[in-house]
Amino acid sequence: MFDATTILAYKGKNKAVIGGDGQVTFGNTVLKGNATKIRTLYKDQILAGFAGSTADAFNLFDMFEGHLEACKGDLLKSVIAFSKEWRKDKVLRRLEAMMIVLNKEKIFILSGNGDVVEPEDGAIASIGSGGNFAISAARALAKHSSLDEEELVKESLMIAGELCIYTNQNIKILKLED
Repeated sequence: MFDATTILAYKGKNKAVIGGDGQVTFGNTVLKGNATKIRTLYKDQILAGFAGSTADAFNLFDMFEGHLEACKGDLLKSVIAFSKEWRKDKVLRRLEAMMIVLNKEKIFILSGNGDVVEPEDGAIASIGSGGNFAISAARALAKHSSLDEEELVKESLMIAGELCIYTNQNIKILKLED
């Protein structure tokens, strides 16, 4: 678990959405409240979010985008190739970092241990210190509300921001639509 961020992704019927809070924490101090921890990749067809250090994020996003280019945007093939490389690299595999990547068809959680996890429901994934709060809220809202995908992600992250001291309510959202 990373005491630095909360990232939540939701692959719904009409949209794929990822969101993240803006808090950067160093020990027990908030260094920044408006960081961006999510981005679009590969011709704006893939969404990605990161929990871990900023330098690691840029390195891993670039490495993953290289695999997306090599695999012509095929998310599953890219995820497998990326995870193999991440796991085999002596420096990168020691990073305490996780990523969520998704498109309109698939969603995955990735780690330096070589983990490639497709959520059981195939729709909602979270990482970071507030991830359990965010995913709990998202599952409840998906089941018991009529919020669209973007609103669901934002509201779930707002709830996580109320509960997790490492998560704020400065939420950024990215989406893929038809």
